[in-house]
Amino acid sequence: MKAETQQHRVLDRIFVVSLILKGIDGVLELIGGVLLLVIPADKIGTFAQLITQHELAEDPDDLIANAIRHAAGGLSASATLFGAIYLLLHGIVKVVLVWAVLRNQLWAYPWMIGFLLVFIGFQCYQLVVGFSWGLVALTVFDAFVAWLTWREYGFHRAARRSSPAPAMD
Repeated sequence: MKAETQQHRVLDRIFVVSLILKGIDGVLELIGGVLLLVIPADKIGTFAQLITQHELAEDPDDLIANAIRHAAGGLSASATLFGAIYLLLHGIVKVVLVWAVLRNQLWAYPWMIGFLLVFIGFQCYQLVVGFSWGLVALTVFDAFVAWLTWREYGFHRAARRSSPAPAMD
């Protein structure tokens, strides 16, 4: 019994840390979305060249630096707008759901699970299109957070069912 309680506490802490990481990610997505709205696409390309030039001077085949340059070089105004809208919507939803789940708002748990499942599906599609270990790690993390959210949701629902209704004055 004691081992179950200790495991429960550890999983609860992991759940909270995971939610906080998701929340931080949501805030970073909001910042990125705003930056994409206010910085023109050509300036992003110039900035990408500036931050990668030293690394590429040392190693012209650097995978990350070349990927940054390639991605920034192919940005159009419409792609930048799409990216900004995507990041802003994704970030807002993530921040709101994380905040609500951390405040034990029961309605937010199924929404968080659904949101995660949709993105897990999208990430699996992306893995079929082009494999990436980073995307595999993100997908596994999202699946783990979805499972932890489902688990916590079950505990909170059971606790609400077993507690007496508040007295009406």
